[in-house]
Amino acid sequence: MSMLQFLLAVDVTVVNIALPSIGRDLGAAGRSLTWVVVGYTIAGGGLLMLGGRLADLLGRRRMLLAGAFLFGAASLLAGLAPTFEVLVLARLLQGAGEATALPAAMATVVVLFPEGPRRSRALGVWTAVASGGLVLGYVLSGVITARLGWRWTFLLPVPVILGVIAAALLLIEADRSVARPSGPLDVPGTLLITACPLLFAYGVVEAGEPGMNPWLSAAVLAGAALAGGAFLRVEARCAHPLVPRGFFAHRARIAANVTTMLLSGALSTSFLLFTFYLQDVLRIGPLAAGLMMLPMGVATIAASLLVPRVLGRWGARACVLAGLGLTTGAMATIALVAVLEAGAAWLIPAMVLVAAGMCFGLIGLQYLAVSGTTGEDAGIASGMQRAVDQLGGACGVTVYVGIGFAPGLHTANPFVLAAVLAAAGLLIGALVAHRRPARRR
Repeated sequence: MSMLQFLLAVDVTVVNIALPSIGRDLGAAGRSLTWVVVGYTIAGGGLLMLGGRLADLLGRRRMLLAGAFLFGAASLLAGLAPTFEVLVLARLLQGAGEATALPAAMATVVVLFPEGPRRSRALGVWTAVASGGLVLGYVLSGVITARLGWRWTFLLPVPVILGVIAAALLLIEADRSVARPSGPLDVPGTLLITACPLLFAYGVVEAGEPGMNPWLSAAVLAGAALAGGAFLRVEARCAHPLVPRGFFAHRARIAANVTTMLLSGALSTSFLLFTFYLQDVLRIGPLAAGLMMLPMGVATIAASLLVPRVLGRWGARACVLAGLGLTTGAMATIALVAVLEAGAAWLIPAMVLVAAGMCFGLIGLQYLAVSGTTGEDAGIASGMQRAVDQLGGACGVTVYVGIGFAPGLHTANPFVLAAVLAAAGLLIGALVAHRRPARRR
């Protein structure tokens, strides 16, 4: 399960440093290249809740194998893509594969390890592997692009996926009796929850481009708002909604998912700010820029070993608040480095703070998001948590980086503005996480 999680996490960031090479080979403009990243995260995030629902209805092992196979086939297609359009299509299919496999994998972990120290350790490993994959994606991207070419960033995971499929067939018990859907699945809700962030991302990014028609941006953003409202309306009236209505009665889960969106938005923003500062401001090459991210990877491993002990002693909410505070400190450090125009070494404290904030915050939030689940709803709870994580990261980058680096909107330092916006989101997350739900008799 952790190996699959590692590959899926790596694929979120592995293309970032390779984007210039992809653009040169496939003749794509710089603005179009962002969809190689955003298309994967939004497609995966938008379909994750449906994937979680299918894992509960059709069986975790069955959906895990189907999703892993789709992800591997899409990775092969991306590595062999003859045109940019085929590459974007392959990235969308990779996101669909992730959305199918990841909730089933996380639900398997949740069901195998009961609440308590064992689940804390299991989720600690799970989050450490995911966080390490996000960080190592930058390192691997620089090394592979410089030595083998960008296509190998997609081709190398294929044999590993085959190993994951073989291991799952051998080690995971076959699905026993599972509930069959009593009615049609909520396909309209799935399409709307995917269309909403896609339209939102396009509207915000394009609004900051010089010469962009403001009416077109406003129309696209209005379309995103209409899609979001239509999703809520469909879910309220659908006989078989994407998310069971009883799921929203658990206030602690709702607060955990809202806070996850805000924390993930800040974390994803920090990754891009590190990349932009190293390559665009300091003019460091892709290989060196990737290697500069190694301190964050080391700090992630160290923090992941500490978090389960803190979680068992102080509780999940304390870990969440610590993670939000550490990430806020990282944003302040990034802004200070940008103002002082300091060298690359001055980013290392920010990287360490991001790694610690990521481990403390996400492990605590994952624990809260799946608390009180059973075998019947572990899949949807896991799918919801992973969906808000990815959609929060994509929307956070869209808002914080999109506004911060929009020359048509302001003249402020883009790194400072993006960091301040992310810090404001973290403050809101802290207020949400700090509020304790009322106890029931």
